Amino acid sequence: MHRILQTTLAVLCAGLCATGAYAQKGSAKARSPESATTSSSYGNRPEAEAFVREVAERRHIDEAWLRASIQQARFNATVQRLMTPRTGPAGVKNWRGYRGRFVEPIRIRAGLRFWNENAATLARAEQTYGVPAEYIVGIIGVETIYGQQMGNFTVVDSLATLAFDYPASHPRAADRAKYFRGELEQFLATAYLTGSNPFDTVGSYAGAMGMPQFMPTSWSNFAVDFDGDGKINLFGSTADAIGSVANYFVAHGWQRGMPAYYDVQVDSSPAQLETLLAPDIKPSFSAAEMAALGLRIQPPGNQHTGPLALIELPNASAATQYVVGTPNFYTITRYNLSSFYAMSVVELGQAIARARNGAAAASDSEPAVPDPASETSNSPSAEAAAKAYLRSKARQQRTPDAGNFSAP
Repeated sequence: MHRILQTTLAVLCAGLCATGAYAQKGSAKARSPESATTSSSYGNRPEAEAFVREVAERRHIDEAWLRASIQQARFNATVQRLMTPRTGPAGVKNWRGYRGRFVEPIRIRAGLRFWNENAATLARAEQTYGVPAEYIVGIIGVETIYGQQMGNFTVVDSLATLAFDYPASHPRAADRAKYFRGELEQFLATAYLTGSNPFDTVGSYAGAMGMPQFMPTSWSNFAVDFDGDGKINLFGSTADAIGSVANYFVAHGWQRGMPAYYDVQVDSSPAQLETLLAPDIKPSFSAAEMAALGLRIQPPGNQHTGPLALIELPNASAATQYVVGTPNFYTITRYNLSSFYAMSVVELGQAIARARNGAAAASDSEPAVPDPASETSNSPSAEAAAKAYLRSKARQQRTPDAGNFSAP
């Protein structure tokens, strides 16, 4: 217990308090009585009261302070709407369209500036953690455009809404609500320990904060003081953001010197494709097993030791693209459970690296998509049959919505 509290105090609050994200008011009263109306607050909710009693006992937090905080937390209909699963047809998965939202001129220019201004810090992070600069730059660019868009939702309101009013239409609503109750608990415990005002911190609609969009428990567990000033500041310190992303990757299995993916030629039958795609993004096959199932992994991937995954990147009516993901690709998906997201991080970082080397490609803003009539190197010989066979088994691609949110 005390170790957890000490970690929280040293890691999460040091940065938030130092940057003014938490005002040192020593009170939960951040709003006028008029703004915390009975209809929108959580003061009369039995489940919220149960939360107060349980957390106060478990965390040794003053129950009156915690109750006052929860009573002032307000339901946010926008947060609930943004987390509500879309109804009706899921639509056609389109990697090209998704990619275009992130690998585009604005992020590339901002990323080039960020990399140039922080080149020494990025090099030190790679030396310390083994995570190349392009992946760190890719994450921060996709998440917040290097701090330009860190969110404007009151974190307490977002977390309370998702803890007590998670959309019931979600198939795993109970598990996700439990996850957000844990994040709310971590956040409020931190505020209490520092005498800070929990209502002064803003972030994404899911409660993620700072340049790398860390959730409260991720901030507590993985954020680092990489600039050596004695505090952690993911809102204003690019060094701390860089080091924290690298540390997050290492904590989730990053392997030094391993690429994120390999190129591949697919000559699989529909049945073989189904076998290869069944584990989704989780590395599950050796290079030899993949070869036996119709994949021709390009060197040096064909010599890779350890598990791999076939990553499917559908392009609507155009030919599907494929790459072979390594355990490091899987690590990137621990930030956001989507192969589209991970590939966008990788390709944004690559585009910025090319721009930094003076070799920006036209495809960085308008990627080429294989022509179904002529493409042979990256689509299976039985492409049409495979698509028909697998269409009903299409996997959900979740858009980035909460930084490193990875609820159950």
